[in-house]
Amino acid sequence: MSKLKTKSGAKKRFRFTATGKVKAGVAGKRHRLISHNGKYIRQNRGTVVLADADAKKIKSYMPYA
Repeated sequence: MSKLKTKSGAKKRFRFTATGKVKAGVAGKRHRLISHNGKYIRQNRGTVVLADADAKKIKSYMPYA
């Protein structure tokens, strides 16, 4: 049987924790930040662990991760 391919977009955007959870960058921090307050910008720094329903979909995109 042939190997399964990983979705190129997914491997650039998502990482896995040691326990198998999926980490992703937080949305809403690329542009139009002047209209958001400082608290919003601070809280959206870094990464976030995705919900189980979303993580299941991402894991199907990355079969060997």
